[in-house]
Amino acid sequence: MPAVVPTAALIAAMAVAGNAGAAERGNWPQFRGPRGDGNAAPARPPLRWSETENIKWKTPIHDRGWSSPVIWDGQVWLTTATADGRQLFAVCLDRDSGRIVHDVKVLDVARPQKVSKVNSYASPTPVVEGGRLYAHYGTHGTVCLDTADGKVLWRRTDLTCDHDEGPGSSVILHGDLLVFNVDGCDVQYMVALDKSTGRTVWRADRGVDFGRAPRQCRKAFSTPTVAEAAGRKELLSIGARVIVGCDAASGKELWRVRHGGWSITPRPVCGGGLAFFVTDYDRPELWAVRPGGAGDVTGTHVAWKIGRGRGVPSTPSLLLAGEMLFAVSDKGTVSCVRAADGKVIRQEQLGSGSYFASPILADGRIYAFTDRGTCTVLRADATCRTEAVNSLAGRVMASPAAVGRALFVRTETHMYRIDE
Repeated sequence: MPAVVPTAALIAAMAVAGNAGAAERGNWPQFRGPRGDGNAAPARPPLRWSETENIKWKTPIHDRGWSSPVIWDGQVWLTTATADGRQLFAVCLDRDSGRIVHDVKVLDVARPQKVSKVNSYASPTPVVEGGRLYAHYGTHGTVCLDTADGKVLWRRTDLTCDHDEGPGSSVILHGDLLVFNVDGCDVQYMVALDKSTGRTVWRADRGVDFGRAPRQCRKAFSTPTVAEAAGRKELLSIGARVIVGCDAASGKELWRVRHGGWSITPRPVCGGGLAFFVTDYDRPELWAVRPGGAGDVTGTHVAWKIGRGRGVPSTPSLLLAGEMLFAVSDKGTVSCVRAADGKVIRQEQLGSGSYFASPILADGRIYAFTDRGTCTVLRADATCRTEAVNSLAGRVMASPAAVGRALFVRTETHMYRIDE
């Protein structure tokens, strides 16, 4: 295993990844878009579509995967895997035509772990930048590809854990670092790799005393995010029992908040001096935390909470639109919450079906997909008024992407570009 001592040159060279302007360039580089929060501005995707209306292209994707599409310049990338998890792939489509440009088998897995029936071996979303794709398959490996020719530049297969139900956490870029959570039943930590070589730069163990807690109550599936607080960049990461804020350059823990949850999936979102977390899967709660603390800040930096049974999602991530926080629960309850104090302004019930994909915000509207391929488009304001309901033929578990006037949606069998 490569050394874990931080490289001084890397730390000195670190800067915030160039994702802030990605939307303006028409790119969607990571899970939940340019800022990692589902905000697709200034995209203006169609309001209405069907299998016969506003479909620019529809391309079959082999095997199975729930990773979201990522987009850079003329390419759309996603991952997929055989049903038994023994072969893992990265697939590139031409953004304009939907033609498959690269279809690369990146890993062979001799003994794949089991996955749950709602998961896949290719559920983590990759991250893309100019010339490079970083594809992640949880415990089964992490791979860097050249986007021009699909050549594999480096692989890591030693950062393993027992997911119990399959992989879920996605990767992010921060400066020269590729960062992700490793939260299994057996080990729990966050790790940063040199994006050029795949070498470990730092590893930050969570250091949670689980006592006699069952093994399955120690895992999580969330994706870290970056916040600016107290004049510094903090990596925010949630795992079982704890939320941590780490120094982005070294991985040193700055603060932590204790909670009682596990198996957390939604990615945190930040705004207005607060970071918003879902803290459990079985009995989800929504917590607002002030970043920028020191040590254990459970008693001082939790601004507000929304308790169980109040429409808090277990799987879809949150949306922040101005002063309002929106949540779409797994059962289709959409909640409009005042971000500053957690007051629930409005709740509405969307159409039937289960919601696993995270919603996105575009042109003042929320796009929320069910697993049946139905998408409700509603106003991102206190009315939560439904403006359209659209359907595709396939099952949707992957979160969509939106750039320009196009919406990119992955179903169980196809990749779509929806465009007027």
